[in-house]
Amino acid sequence: MSSSTIQTPAVTDDELRERFRPIFDRIAEGAVQREHERRLPFHEVQWLREARFGALRVPVGFGGFGATIRQLFDLLIDLAAAESNLPQALRVHWSFVEDQRLAGDGRARHWLAAAADGTLVGNAITEPGVGAADRYRTTLTRKGGDWVLDGIKYYSTGSLYADHILVAADRDGERVSVLVDARQEGVEQTDDWDGFGQRLTASGTTTFTGVVVPEDRILGPGYGAPGRTYATAYLQLVQLAVLAGIARRAEADAVDWVRARTRTFTHAVADLPRHDPLVQQVIGKLSAAAFGARAAVLAVADDLDVLLDAGADDPELLDRAEASAARAQSVVIGLVLDATAQLFEVGGASITSSEAALDRHWRNARTVAAHNPLIYKQQAVGAHVLNGDPLPYAWSAGRRPGVIA
Repeated sequence: MSSSTIQTPAVTDDELRERFRPIFDRIAEGAVQREHERRLPFHEVQWLREARFGALRVPVGFGGFGATIRQLFDLLIDLAAAESNLPQALRVHWSFVEDQRLAGDGRARHWLAAAADGTLVGNAITEPGVGAADRYRTTLTRKGGDWVLDGIKYYSTGSLYADHILVAADRDGERVSVLVDARQEGVEQTDDWDGFGQRLTASGTTTFTGVVVPEDRILGPGYGAPGRTYATAYLQLVQLAVLAGIARRAEADAVDWVRARTRTFTHAVADLPRHDPLVQQVIGKLSAAAFGARAAVLAVADDLDVLLDAGADDPELLDRAEASAARAQSVVIGLVLDATAQLFEVGGASITSSEAALDRHWRNARTVAAHNPLIYKQQAVGAHVLNGDPLPYAWSAGRRPGVIA
């Protein structure tokens, strides 16, 4: 099925760029300073909230923009170029909105309207030490007449910026997803993520102690429920959009560095670095990497548009999108890691200045690329191509049938 079968966008690319790119530019202005200070971008998230960035995929009838998947990921790449932490921090918000679009019931309509008004959703899925979906220690139990949530989660990406947190828990041996208020009594959030990159995603620990969960906040099967799902590819593609944005910013920063530089080496073939063919080659390689990464992300986005417009339950379309995302992961990671290391070839030792913080591009890219390790995806694609082995879907949030368009 070609991308021509995708529904006509409810909003144009130009309209979206006109609305959001000035905000992205404003966010980019403070990126280096935030990195130096490890200042979480609460103000920047608020700018996005006020512009209703989280409503991109909410249907127009619920007050959203009705953007396509391609339009969403095109903007996520641009946002990542401004501040790579922010698309990752909002990663689960997008899949939550998508689940509500697909659910088609009254509860979903409520959450779509909330997202249109600026509500953001974070996550608390993975647990320290165990992590795997069949070994959750976080529990949802009956105490008196209430459901009560207890447990500790790590990698709670974006939850410090969110209004609600999507939590994976065990309920009498059943995996469930529940939605709790981020500021609810019994919820404690800590910014203790200690990775060397993506340090502003608020991916730390969240502790739930006796948190009361209303019946209507229990959403159904949780992370790791068996079966095909659009969300594995969708969530992975957010990470690839982050990498594509990092490549774009790395290219722009390297170009700025070279244009401003007047000092070169005695054995260089030009008086100015910007006239040096070897430096030009490096810049050309960086530009190609940014172009290739973006193209790969948008190609997968097209497959997801077709899949989601068809209701997200066609096995063939599900496998196509999943395989596309897995292949793109290999392409994008290779391009971006190489580019963010190569950019240092355009200058001498001064390019490693901590003040310039150009190292953040490689550190951030390396950290993002470590999610869902590439070696497993490459093996899965190889086994699928060679032997027809099933692809390793990993996520389901328990959606119910019926598309809200």
